[in-house]
Amino acid sequence: MSRATLILLCLAAGLLVGVGLAAASPGLAQAGVAVARPVGTLWLNGLQMTVIPLVVTLLITGVTATAEAAQAGRIAARAILTFLILVTLTATMAAVVTPALLHAVPIPRDAAEALKAALGHAEPVAAPPPIAEFVTGIVPTNIFAAATNNALLSLILFTLAFAFAITRIEGEGRALLLRFFTAIRDAMLVLIGWVLWLAPLGVFALAFVVGASAGGGAFGALAHYIAIIASIGVIVMLMAYGVAMLGARVPLARFARALAPAQAVAISTQSSLASLPAMVEGAKVLRIAPGTASLVLPMAVAMFRATQPAMNVAVALYIADWFGIVPGMASVAAAVVVATLCSLGSASLPSQITFFASIAPVCVALGVPAAPLGLLIAVETIPDIFRTLGNVSMDLAATATVSRASRTIDEDTP
Repeated sequence: MSRATLILLCLAAGLLVGVGLAAASPGLAQAGVAVARPVGTLWLNGLQMTVIPLVVTLLITGVTATAEAAQAGRIAARAILTFLILVTLTATMAAVVTPALLHAVPIPRDAAEALKAALGHAEPVAAPPPIAEFVTGIVPTNIFAAATNNALLSLILFTLAFAFAITRIEGEGRALLLRFFTAIRDAMLVLIGWVLWLAPLGVFALAFVVGASAGGGAFGALAHYIAIIASIGVIVMLMAYGVAMLGARVPLARFARALAPAQAVAISTQSSLASLPAMVEGAKVLRIAPGTASLVLPMAVAMFRATQPAMNVAVALYIADWFGIVPGMASVAAAVVVATLCSLGSASLPSQITFFASIAPVCVALGVPAAPLGLLIAVETIPDIFRTLGNVSMDLAATATVSRASRTIDEDTP
């Protein structure tokens, strides 16, 4: 049994035990809540303590690797620029579409209030200041204070600048710094792996509290969450067809035919890497130059997850709506920027690690609590199917776009 399946089963078991015990013996259920809540909170705290060092080290190692890849040639640089444009586009789409979906199909309010009460320890964090103060405060005067005060946008921008500065220094010093931050990153990944090893216990405790406090409505609320987040993944997948048609000038029927085998593998494996051979075959159907496909497709699998910023923004906005928080434009803009930047360093990590490490900063930027992520990570198995579908679709569309742009530019070059 995979760990993701075990966590999902623990979620269902915790909810069922909580609901059943609350119905049979409310007093005993409250005693159970008194024990389970601290256990769930300790596990959440263990996850949250890894966020800042993991984000900083992932960004530094990810940006330096991206910069080195961009120096490999014009096609590589063009591919990275295409990836950045597309993740920014998908994140912006999610910021616009998610509130519209939640307005059209709102969260069941009774279930939302019960869930909010069950996670009552998850207080909203301070929202970003008004737009003028927000803009002037982007550049931190004290980077350690920014980390302490959860000013993650300022911290991320400093980290980006620092990472690019590393790429400009002499080889020996650059290698030393990269080894240092790579070692910290690897140690943090080991640490978060230990925390995730305890996920079945932590998720069961959280689910028991939710089931005992919110009742059977928790199941409906989680199903609603899955439907909304999966819808964003479906939209990203559909956007890939538009990118192929507009950016690569590929007929819709041919792109769909080339993409279908890779999508089938993506559904069955939930792995972009496992879908790579099928994407290579799809590139042949699209008549992409073998040299371009052999360079860009592995780059896309390694560093480009088109659905990650979009679905992460959607998760944070869902939590905002869940807790009755109405974020301002500055908060939403900060969430889009943070989601896009965080995707630079975490694309090649397992989904359970990226789920918390890449969404928690978005939640902080949006001014919403990150604690519900400990519960939502248990149902990520289902949205992850649509994450992989969108990623694979965009990988092939981006490769076709880069191929056409490279061919056009080369033809125009004297």
